[in-house]
Amino acid sequence: MSERYRGHFIVLEGGEGAGKTTLARSLAERFRETGRETVLTREPGDTVAGEKVRELLHLELSPWSEVFAFLVSRAQLVTTVIRPALERGDIVICDRYEASTYAYQGWGRGLDFDELERVNRLATGGLEPDSVLYLDLPPATGLERKHGEADALRTGQEELAFHERVRAGYLFLMEDAPPGRWHRLDATQAPESVATAAWEALGG
Repeated sequence: MSERYRGHFIVLEGGEGAGKTTLARSLAERFRETGRETVLTREPGDTVAGEKVRELLHLELSPWSEVFAFLVSRAQLVTTVIRPALERGDIVICDRYEASTYAYQGWGRGLDFDELERVNRLATGGLEPDSVLYLDLPPATGLERKHGEADALRTGQEELAFHERVRAGYLFLMEDAPPGRWHRLDATQAPESVATAAWEALGG
């Protein structure tokens, strides 16, 4: 793997059932096989505060309460896990990050995008991913895959129309992103094919 991945921050984004967790594990294993120190993390979670927030997000919250809950987890994760790993020169793979807030709470919930961007930057200190892998999947397919999942957050249990708006938000974010940062992956494919496409997108 190229040296350009020193301290590289990779984020996996997508709707429900897109296979982000499976892909994250696959990529982490592959990077480690090349000898690269790799940190695998997720939102919300992976800190004591983040896991408490994850419990909270199973409840029905107001839209802005939901935003601030996610941002508590994100701020703690950036400060205690992501930034220290990047400063060591590690590869960081994060299952969801700031784009999830814009897609779910912006397009999905209808909250003001500029306000969301402002509070998110406060939470992250302006830290942005180097690469975003967007796993694109028809929302109806994703919801079928996730049906009955015990750990589903409240956002994952919304109606199909909500998830259609979320997907529209992701597609807008992808088109609006700096060239080369976002990579769209067809998440209808088998996990092995998605992992291969992701590795190639990252220059593997």
